[in-house]
Amino acid sequence: MSASAQRVLAPGGDALHAAVQAELHPQKQHAHVRFINLGKVYEGPQGQVPALQGIDLDIQRGEVFGIIGRSGAGKSSLIRTINRLEKPSTGRVLIDQVDIGDFNEDTLVALRRRIGMIFQHFNLMSAKTVWQNVELPLKVAGVPKEQRQRKVAELLELVGLEGKHKAYPAQLSGGQKQRVGIARALVHDPAILLCDEATSALDPETTQSILGLLREINQRLSLTIILITHEMAVIREICDRVVVLEKGEVVEQGPVWQVFGNPQHEVSKTLLAPLQHALPEDVQARLQSHPSEYHASVVLDLQFTGSEPDLSALFSVFGGQVSLLHGGVERIQGRALGHLLLAISHSPLSVEELLIRARKHAQQAEVVGYVA
Repeated sequence: MSASAQRVLAPGGDALHAAVQAELHPQKQHAHVRFINLGKVYEGPQGQVPALQGIDLDIQRGEVFGIIGRSGAGKSSLIRTINRLEKPSTGRVLIDQVDIGDFNEDTLVALRRRIGMIFQHFNLMSAKTVWQNVELPLKVAGVPKEQRQRKVAELLELVGLEGKHKAYPAQLSGGQKQRVGIARALVHDPAILLCDEATSALDPETTQSILGLLREINQRLSLTIILITHEMAVIREICDRVVVLEKGEVVEQGPVWQVFGNPQHEVSKTLLAPLQHALPEDVQARLQSHPSEYHASVVLDLQFTGSEPDLSALFSVFGGQVSLLHGGVERIQGRALGHLLLAISHSPLSVEELLIRARKHAQQAEVVGYVA
């Protein structure tokens, strides 16, 4: 095994060297996982089918990184290149600055032990107990019995299943099964944890508990967690940054609060639409396309991204009567995101002047109609 491969696979990596380099050259701190011009092509009955193309992406050590996209966007293909379950057709995957493309079978086995993975449908062995399911990877790796027992006990306590060690998968709830899967993924003390739709088979309450567990693991063990999901609420709840894929390409990426608060690409807007609060029917019924003597109030939709609206200052700049028709503010990663639907009447200002003033207080402002 090469020295560079050993560095990737060592439990602590070359931590001291990395710390010294980061101190001397802070601008050159390296990503934990890096994709460089990555491409993947599958051979189909009708010829070649591109799944990934031109992926350039950095994932930082210790972050929770989300990958979203519509079905067939390439999410699974991308995440599976990290542990070489998929071999890229073009480009490179670097882990701790080491290109894993030339790893042989022995090196790949060692690499995969440093990269845990949990799945949508748990992948547990039905004929084995909870304890045996978690212990199995350690047995396969030839870990001595005493060490196996200590490790399994620690992990079952970590995931809150110490009292279920003799139970079989059929006796567990979906959330408990996923906790077994998480414990099993952690047996080799991985540096990276891959989550493939890990909460898609769970109800909302159980999903919240699993996300809380993953965040705790991320913080306690300093794991880099990379997850793919079609559930936008999962990304909002747990991820630090997110990338949006469409037809195998990166169309948008950034901090979660930024992408969710002000999506730029149409795919992002479509994926996030279920999280947007639709206007109440009575408000929709009141909105008119054009002003008239009976519909004299202009309605502005103000979008806020990253900062809380100063309502006192906002209402004072319009020079008329301001009514709040609808809206709300939520917080993602400690930042305020939301929108307000305001009806403004009896103002001496033109619509254009109202928009100019609104845009000094909000990230976006537009006229959406008129009401009586």
